[in-house]
Amino acid sequence: MTVLVLRLSALGDVAMTIPAVYSVARAYPQHTFVVATSAFTARFFINAPSNVEVIGLSKGESRGAGGTWRMLRRLSRLHVDAVADLHNVLRSWIVDAFFRLHLKPVAMLDKHRSERRSILHDHASSATPFINRYFDVFARLGLPAEPQFTSLFQNSLPPLPADLPAKANEQWVGVAPFARYRSKTYDEAQMREVVAQLAARPRSRVFLFGARGREEKLLHEWADKAENVFVVAGRLQLEEELALMAHVDVMLTMDSANMHMASLVGTRVVSLWGGTTPACGFLGYGQAPSDALMAGLSCQPCTIAGSDSCPLGHMQCTRAIPVQQIIQKIIAS
Repeated sequence: MTVLVLRLSALGDVAMTIPAVYSVARAYPQHTFVVATSAFTARFFINAPSNVEVIGLSKGESRGAGGTWRMLRRLSRLHVDAVADLHNVLRSWIVDAFFRLHLKPVAMLDKHRSERRSILHDHASSATPFINRYFDVFARLGLPAEPQFTSLFQNSLPPLPADLPAKANEQWVGVAPFARYRSKTYDEAQMREVVAQLAARPRSRVFLFGARGREEKLLHEWADKAENVFVVAGRLQLEEELALMAHVDVMLTMDSANMHMASLVGTRVVSLWGGTTPACGFLGYGQAPSDALMAGLSCQPCTIAGSDSCPLGHMQCTRAIPVQQIIQKIIAS
Protein backbone atom coordinates (compact mmCIF):
# COMPACT_ATOMS: atom_id res chain seq x y z
CA MET A 1 0.00 0.00 0.00
CA THR A 2 1.16 3.53 -0.80
CA VAL A 3 0.02 6.29 1.56
CA LEU A 4 0.20 9.93 0.47
CA VAL A 5 0.99 12.13 3.48
CA LEU A 6 0.12 15.84 3.17
CA ARG A 7 1.67 18.56 5.32
CA LEU A 8 2.47 21.52 3.12
CA SER A 9 3.66 24.10 5.69
CA ALA A 10 4.78 25.69 8.00
CA LEU A 11 8.27 25.08 9.35
CA GLY A 12 7.42 24.07 12.91
CA ASP A 13 4.25 22.23 11.91
CA VAL A 14 6.07 20.07 9.38
CA ALA A 15 8.77 19.32 11.96
CA MET A 16 6.08 18.08 14.36
CA THR A 17 4.86 15.49 11.86
CA ILE A 18 8.18 13.68 11.59
CA PRO A 19 7.98 11.62 14.81
CA ALA A 20 4.61 10.27 13.66
CA VAL A 21 5.62 9.66 10.04
CA TYR A 22 8.86 7.88 10.97
CA SER A 23 7.20 5.83 13.72
CA VAL A 24 4.36 4.65 11.48
CA ALA A 25 6.74 3.91 8.60
CA ARG A 26 8.90 1.76 10.86
CA ALA A 27 5.84 -0.05 12.19
CA TYR A 28 4.69 -0.88 8.64
CA PRO A 29 7.81 -1.55 6.52
CA GLN A 30 5.67 -3.30 3.90
CA HIS A 31 3.98 0.01 3.00
CA THR A 32 5.33 3.11 1.25
CA PHE A 33 4.73 6.60 2.64
CA VAL A 34 5.03 9.50 0.20
CA VAL A 35 5.25 12.85 2.00
CA ALA A 36 4.24 15.98 0.06
CA THR A 37 5.54 19.20 1.59
CA SER A 38 7.35 22.37 0.54
CA ALA A 39 10.80 22.04 -0.99
CA PHE A 40 12.33 23.81 2.00
CA THR A 41 10.66 21.74 4.73
CA ALA A 42 11.41 18.56 2.78
CA ARG A 43 14.98 19.05 4.02
CA PHE A 44 13.81 18.10 7.54
CA PHE A 45 13.39 14.46 6.51
CA ILE A 46 16.93 13.40 7.36
CA ASN A 47 17.72 9.69 7.81
CA ALA A 48 14.15 8.76 6.94
CA PRO A 49 13.11 5.10 6.97
CA SER A 50 13.70 3.44 3.60
CA ASN A 51 9.95 3.28 2.91
CA VAL A 52 9.50 7.06 3.22
CA GLU A 53 9.72 9.15 0.06
CA VAL A 54 9.55 12.95 0.15
CA ILE A 55 8.18 15.21 -2.58
CA GLY A 56 9.42 18.79 -2.26
CA LEU A 57 6.86 21.12 -3.81
CA SER A 58 8.16 24.30 -5.40
CA LYS A 59 6.67 27.71 -4.62
CA GLY A 60 4.94 27.50 -7.99
CA GLU A 61 3.18 24.35 -6.82
CA SER A 62 2.07 25.65 -3.46
CA ARG A 63 0.84 29.22 -3.87
CA GLY A 64 -2.44 30.51 -5.22
CA ALA A 65 -5.03 28.78 -7.35
CA GLY A 66 -2.54 28.09 -10.13
CA GLY A 67 -0.07 26.56 -7.72
CA THR A 68 -2.73 24.34 -6.18
CA TRP A 69 -3.69 23.11 -9.65
CA ARG A 70 -0.05 22.34 -10.49
CA MET A 71 0.36 20.52 -7.18
CA LEU A 72 -2.76 18.45 -7.80
CA ARG A 73 -1.63 17.58 -11.31
CA ARG A 74 1.70 16.34 -9.96
CA LEU A 75 0.23 14.35 -7.07
CA SER A 76 -2.54 12.87 -9.22
CA ARG A 77 0.10 10.96 -11.19
CA LEU A 78 1.04 8.95 -8.08
CA HIS A 79 -0.32 5.46 -7.55
CA VAL A 80 -1.90 6.17 -4.16
CA ASP A 81 -3.96 3.75 -2.07
CA ALA A 82 -4.79 6.12 0.82
CA VAL A 83 -4.27 9.73 1.91
CA ALA A 84 -3.21 10.96 5.36
CA ASP A 85 -4.02 14.68 5.41
CA LEU A 86 -2.00 16.12 8.30
CA HIS A 87 -2.80 19.69 7.28
CA ASN A 88 -6.56 20.12 6.81
CA VAL A 89 -6.60 23.35 4.78
CA LEU A 90 -8.18 24.31 1.46
CA ARG A 91 -5.19 23.19 -0.62
CA SER A 92 -5.12 19.77 0.99
CA TRP A 93 -8.93 19.45 0.74
CA ILE A 94 -8.67 19.71 -3.04
CA VAL A 95 -6.14 16.87 -3.12
CA ASP A 96 -8.34 14.88 -0.72
CA ALA A 97 -11.37 15.39 -2.95
CA PHE A 98 -9.52 14.16 -6.02
CA PHE A 99 -8.52 10.89 -4.38
CA ARG A 100 -11.93 10.43 -2.77
CA LEU A 101 -13.46 10.66 -6.24
CA HIS A 102 -11.15 7.81 -7.17
CA LEU A 103 -12.46 5.82 -4.19
CA LYS A 104 -9.30 6.13 -2.10
CA PRO A 105 -9.72 6.37 1.70
CA VAL A 106 -8.77 9.73 3.20
CA ALA A 107 -8.16 10.55 6.87
CA MET A 108 -7.87 14.20 7.83
CA LEU A 109 -6.30 15.94 10.83
CA ASP A 110 -8.86 16.82 13.50
CA LYS A 111 -8.11 20.38 14.63
CA HIS A 112 -10.41 20.08 17.68
CA ARG A 113 -11.82 23.57 17.18
CA SER A 114 -14.29 23.29 20.05
CA GLU A 115 -11.41 22.25 22.31
CA ARG A 116 -9.49 25.33 21.21
CA ARG A 117 -12.38 27.65 22.03
CA SER A 118 -12.68 26.07 25.45
CA ILE A 119 -8.99 26.65 26.15
CA LEU A 120 -9.06 30.30 25.08
CA HIS A 121 -12.35 31.37 26.63
CA ASP A 122 -12.73 29.07 29.62
CA HIS A 123 -9.02 28.23 30.20
CA ALA A 124 -9.96 24.57 30.14
CA SER A 125 -7.44 21.79 30.56
CA SER A 126 -4.77 21.10 27.96
CA ALA A 127 -5.63 20.38 24.35
CA THR A 128 -4.76 17.07 22.75
CA PRO A 129 -1.08 17.34 21.70
CA PHE A 130 -0.72 17.73 17.97
CA ILE A 131 1.65 14.79 17.76
CA ASN A 132 -1.15 12.57 19.10
CA ARG A 133 -3.50 13.95 16.45
CA TYR A 134 -1.05 13.00 13.71
CA PHE A 135 -0.86 9.43 15.01
CA ASP A 136 -4.66 9.38 15.09
CA VAL A 137 -4.85 10.22 11.36
CA PHE A 138 -2.80 7.12 10.53
CA ALA A 139 -4.82 5.00 12.97
CA ARG A 140 -8.01 5.92 11.12
CA LEU A 141 -6.41 4.52 7.97
CA GLY A 142 -5.85 1.23 9.79
CA LEU A 143 -2.23 2.03 10.66
CA PRO A 144 -2.06 2.46 14.45
CA ALA A 145 1.43 2.81 15.87
CA GLU A 146 3.31 3.72 19.02
CA PRO A 147 5.90 6.51 19.08
CA GLN A 148 9.35 5.06 18.45
CA PHE A 149 11.15 8.17 17.27
CA THR A 150 14.07 9.54 19.30
CA SER A 151 16.16 11.67 16.94
CA LEU A 152 16.95 12.35 13.31
CA PHE A 153 20.45 11.25 14.32
CA GLN A 154 19.54 8.34 16.54
CA ASN A 155 22.49 6.16 15.52
CA SER A 156 25.30 8.69 15.87
CA LEU A 157 25.87 12.42 16.22
CA PRO A 158 26.43 14.28 12.93
CA PRO A 159 29.70 16.18 12.44
CA LEU A 160 29.72 19.76 13.61
CA PRO A 161 29.43 22.41 10.88
CA ALA A 162 32.72 23.74 9.63
CA ASP A 163 34.39 26.67 11.45
CA LEU A 164 32.72 25.89 14.78
CA PRO A 165 34.92 25.07 17.78
CA ALA A 166 35.29 21.52 18.99
CA LYS A 167 33.31 20.74 22.12
CA ALA A 168 35.42 20.68 25.27
CA ASN A 169 34.47 20.27 28.94
CA GLU A 170 31.81 22.98 28.84
CA GLN A 171 28.06 23.44 28.65
CA TRP A 172 26.82 24.38 25.22
CA VAL A 173 23.62 26.42 25.19
CA GLY A 174 21.72 27.31 22.04
CA VAL A 175 19.52 30.41 22.22
CA ALA A 176 16.79 31.08 19.63
CA PRO A 177 15.19 34.29 20.92
CA PHE A 178 12.75 35.01 18.10
CA ALA A 179 9.30 33.87 17.05
CA ARG A 180 6.97 34.82 14.25
CA TYR A 181 4.57 36.71 16.51
CA ARG A 182 5.20 39.32 19.17
CA SER A 183 2.97 37.53 21.70
CA LYS A 184 5.32 34.53 21.49
CA THR A 185 8.57 36.49 21.87
CA TYR A 186 10.26 37.14 25.22
CA ASP A 187 11.19 40.75 25.95
CA GLU A 188 14.28 41.73 23.97
CA ALA A 189 16.13 43.56 26.77
CA GLN A 190 15.53 40.71 29.21
CA MET A 191 16.65 38.11 26.68
CA ARG A 192 19.85 40.06 26.10
CA GLU A 193 20.45 39.89 29.87
CA VAL A 194 19.86 36.13 29.79
CA VAL A 195 22.50 35.77 27.07
CA ALA A 196 24.95 38.00 28.99
CA GLN A 197 24.57 35.95 32.16
CA LEU A 198 24.95 32.66 30.33
CA ALA A 199 28.08 33.95 28.61
CA ALA A 200 29.53 35.06 31.95
CA ARG A 201 29.38 31.55 33.39
CA PRO A 202 32.64 29.58 33.43
CA ARG A 203 32.93 26.69 30.99
CA SER A 204 29.93 27.90 29.00
CA ARG A 205 29.52 28.48 25.28
CA VAL A 206 26.46 30.15 23.76
CA PHE A 207 25.20 29.84 20.18
CA LEU A 208 22.67 32.39 18.93
CA PHE A 209 20.16 31.24 16.30
CA GLY A 210 18.04 33.49 14.09
CA ALA A 211 17.24 34.57 10.56
CA ARG A 212 19.32 36.60 8.17
CA GLY A 213 18.94 40.37 8.21
CA ARG A 214 17.56 42.19 11.26
CA GLU A 215 17.78 39.21 13.61
CA GLU A 216 21.33 38.43 12.53
CA LYS A 217 22.41 42.05 13.05
CA LEU A 218 20.80 42.23 16.48
CA LEU A 219 22.44 39.01 17.63
CA HIS A 220 25.87 40.29 16.59
CA GLU A 221 25.26 43.30 18.84
CA TRP A 222 24.46 40.95 21.72
CA ALA A 223 27.58 38.89 21.09
CA ASP A 224 29.93 41.86 20.72
CA LYS A 225 33.22 41.29 22.59
CA ALA A 226 32.01 38.02 24.15
CA GLU A 227 34.55 35.38 23.16
CA ASN A 228 32.34 32.42 24.02
CA VAL A 229 29.21 33.62 22.17
CA PHE A 230 28.83 32.55 18.53
CA VAL A 231 26.22 33.94 16.17
CA VAL A 232 25.15 31.19 13.78
CA ALA A 233 22.28 33.21 12.28
CA GLY A 234 22.92 33.68 8.58
CA ARG A 235 25.87 31.26 8.60
CA LEU A 236 24.35 27.81 8.59
CA GLN A 237 22.02 25.89 6.32
CA LEU A 238 18.97 24.18 7.85
CA GLU A 239 20.71 20.81 7.99
CA GLU A 240 23.74 22.38 9.70
CA GLU A 241 21.54 24.06 12.29
CA LEU A 242 19.99 20.69 13.11
CA ALA A 243 23.46 19.17 13.40
CA LEU A 244 24.62 21.89 15.80
CA MET A 245 21.43 21.55 17.87
CA ALA A 246 22.22 17.86 18.25
CA HIS A 247 25.50 18.81 19.96
CA VAL A 248 24.26 21.51 22.35
CA ASP A 249 23.29 20.46 25.86
CA VAL A 250 20.15 22.59 26.02
CA MET A 251 18.26 24.96 23.72
CA LEU A 252 16.44 28.07 24.94
CA THR A 253 13.58 28.88 22.56
CA MET A 254 10.20 30.47 22.24
CA ASP A 255 7.09 28.57 21.13
CA SER A 256 8.66 28.47 17.68
CA ALA A 257 10.05 26.29 14.92
CA ASN A 258 13.39 26.14 16.75
CA MET A 259 11.72 24.35 19.65
CA HIS A 260 10.50 21.66 17.27
CA MET A 261 13.82 21.48 15.42
CA ALA A 262 15.70 20.85 18.68
CA SER A 263 13.11 18.26 19.63
CA LEU A 264 13.77 16.43 16.36
CA VAL A 265 17.40 15.85 17.36
CA GLY A 266 16.58 14.79 20.93
CA THR A 267 17.98 17.91 22.62
CA ARG A 268 16.48 19.23 25.83
CA VAL A 269 14.58 22.50 25.33
CA VAL A 270 13.77 25.20 27.85
CA SER A 271 10.88 27.01 26.17
CA LEU A 272 9.34 30.40 27.01
CA TRP A 273 5.60 30.95 26.51
CA GLY A 274 3.55 34.14 26.33
CA GLY A 275 0.25 34.49 24.51
CA THR A 276 0.35 30.77 23.78
CA THR A 277 0.99 28.06 26.38
CA PRO A 278 1.62 24.31 26.21
CA ALA A 279 -2.10 23.89 26.88
CA CYS A 280 -2.61 24.74 23.21
CA GLY A 281 -1.04 21.41 22.26
CA PHE A 282 2.24 22.51 20.67
CA LEU A 283 4.89 21.53 23.22
CA GLY A 284 7.91 20.02 21.48
CA TYR A 285 8.00 16.25 21.00
CA GLY A 286 9.53 14.51 24.01
CA GLN A 287 10.01 17.74 25.95
CA ALA A 288 9.35 17.91 29.70
CA PRO A 289 6.41 20.14 30.71
CA SER A 290 8.53 21.34 33.62
CA ASP A 291 10.95 22.92 31.11
CA ALA A 292 8.16 25.07 29.64
CA LEU A 293 8.26 28.41 31.47
CA MET A 294 5.43 30.95 31.56
CA ALA A 295 4.19 33.79 33.71
CA GLY A 296 1.02 31.99 34.81
CA LEU A 297 -1.22 35.01 34.22
CA SER A 298 -4.98 34.53 34.34
CA CYS A 299 -5.24 35.78 30.73
CA GLN A 300 -2.97 33.04 29.35
CA PRO A 301 -3.39 31.67 26.77
CA CYS A 302 -5.06 34.32 24.65
CA THR A 303 -4.20 32.83 21.25
CA ILE A 304 -3.65 29.36 19.82
CA ALA A 305 -0.99 30.12 17.20
CA GLY A 306 0.26 33.58 18.17
CA SER A 307 -0.62 37.22 17.61
CA ASP A 308 1.10 40.59 17.28
CA SER A 309 -1.40 42.25 19.61
CA CYS A 310 -2.58 41.75 23.19
CA PRO A 311 -6.34 41.67 23.89
CA LEU A 312 -5.68 43.58 27.14
CA GLY A 313 -3.12 45.93 25.63
CA HIS A 314 -0.20 45.19 27.97
CA MET A 315 1.66 42.11 26.60
CA GLN A 316 2.79 41.43 30.16
CA CYS A 317 3.15 37.71 29.49
CA THR A 318 6.23 38.38 27.35
CA ARG A 319 8.05 40.10 30.24
CA ALA A 320 6.88 38.42 33.44
CA ILE A 321 9.19 35.39 33.44
CA PRO A 322 12.16 36.35 35.67
CA VAL A 323 15.61 36.25 34.07
CA GLN A 324 17.02 34.30 37.02
CA GLN A 325 14.32 31.63 36.70
CA ILE A 326 15.40 31.07 33.09
CA ILE A 327 19.09 30.90 34.02
CA GLN A 328 18.47 28.43 36.84
CA LYS A 329 16.35 26.20 34.62
CA ILE A 330 19.03 26.13 31.92
CA ILE A 331 21.91 25.27 34.21
CA ALA A 332 19.90 22.61 36.08
CA SER A 333 21.07 19.12 35.16
